[in-house]
Amino acid sequence: GAATTIGVVATDARLDKAQATKVAQMAHAGLARSIDPVHTSSDGDALFALATGAAGRPADTTLVGSLAAVATARAVVNAVRAAASIRSADGLWIPSLHDLPPFDRPAA
Repeated sequence: GAATTIGVVATDARLDKAQATKVAQMAHAGLARSIDPVHTSSDGDALFALATGAAGRPADTTLVGSLAAVATARAVVNAVRAAASIRSADGLWIPSLHDLPPFDRPAA
């Protein structure tokens, strides 16, 4: 199956275009921390970064990008936990986390 994850990370700091691009790139690490597999050849994962500049001062791009990755991973996990199962009109059932048996990792 193909799946695409799209998101936006935002800050009130001042970022130029190159810095916003770097923050978006770093935020992708959050997808890798929370989705497996991620960035496959059949999906279109995309994260965008925006900066309002309302804080009036420049940002530490590394810090903002690192926090964006944490926020992205948490957002994915929260979305999975909040999702509900769906049944399509043709009877296809897509279960949510709540309908699946507990996941136990095999012993290493």
